[in-house]
Amino acid sequence: MTPPSHMRTEALESATVVGELLRRDHDTLATLVAELRRRPPEHIITIARGSSDHAAAYFAYLCMLRLGRYVTSLPPSLISLYGAPLQRTGTLALAFSQSGRSPDLVRATAFFSGPHIRSVALVNDADSPLAREALTVLPLHAGTETSVAATKSFIAQLVSGARLLSSWQADAVLQAALEQLPMSLEDAAGQDWGEAVQTLASADRLMVISRGPGMAVALEAALKFKETCGIQAETFSSAELRHGPMALIDNGYPLLILAPRGPAQAEMFRLADEMRSRGAKVLLAACGDGVAGNLPCTTAEHPDLDPVCMIQSFYLMVEALARARGRDPDKPGFLSKVTMTN
Repeated sequence: MTPPSHMRTEALESATVVGELLRRDHDTLATLVAELRRRPPEHIITIARGSSDHAAAYFAYLCMLRLGRYVTSLPPSLISLYGAPLQRTGTLALAFSQSGRSPDLVRATAFFSGPHIRSVALVNDADSPLAREALTVLPLHAGTETSVAATKSFIAQLVSGARLLSSWQADAVLQAALEQLPMSLEDAAGQDWGEAVQTLASADRLMVISRGPGMAVALEAALKFKETCGIQAETFSSAELRHGPMALIDNGYPLLILAPRGPAQAEMFRLADEMRSRGAKVLLAACGDGVAGNLPCTTAEHPDLDPVCMIQSFYLMVEALARARGRDPDKPGFLSKVTMTN
């Protein structure tokens, strides 16, 4: 019997990791939030690459949605290669990383550490170079992650960002929902997305569609299709799809639509119906009571957390899909666990 991959084993640890994360670092978080309330930042930026950048995008969307604060994703090369004269005073810089070792992320974080600047590292390795450069460290507590494809550390990043926002906003409803999230993730890990494995076993291309907070996990899903399955996957919002990419969709074209609850869900349902009528192979993952998706989804205790449950179910599906396509999900070609960029 073939032993389970590290990717599958680690993805199944996500609920435990999230539970541990939520139990830890209350004093650090309280101190950070008190400072943010006392001296609200003039600018908020995120520093990240790869899966971590998708987690940063989730934080950014929720921050703009909930706090009304603009958030910018910083291209690290502005600092590491071009030495741009960026304004720093009044900036909150949030660095998202699993390893905390990529030189460009470390340099960017160091750049935003100083008087009247606050840098925060949401990082799995609390002893990493990136963590040492940040003024505040919020460890992910995900433990060792052996598979090249990040799973539990990505989910921990999503939760850490949402936790920071819920504390900053003093949103008791979201905080209570976060406390229930480990149980929701356990349920999500048991959802059967076998239809997606069957549909995509021989696919060489597909699109992943979402909108709102779900876009971050759609980006992550497309990346995992590429690195673990060798499928050319692109991500579009359900709105952007209509500005040109829709011309590619014809009979048999596969689409994965991630539709968490919220104002955009009805539009994504209409899009799914339209694409089916065109002959596309639509895989619809939708949260909520009575929804008609063909990929069953766990509904979180708060709509903003639905994407976290979706990516948990997705990870187990894409690991199985990789194996069905004869690939080792732990060792994607030409990739390594730590990516060193300058």
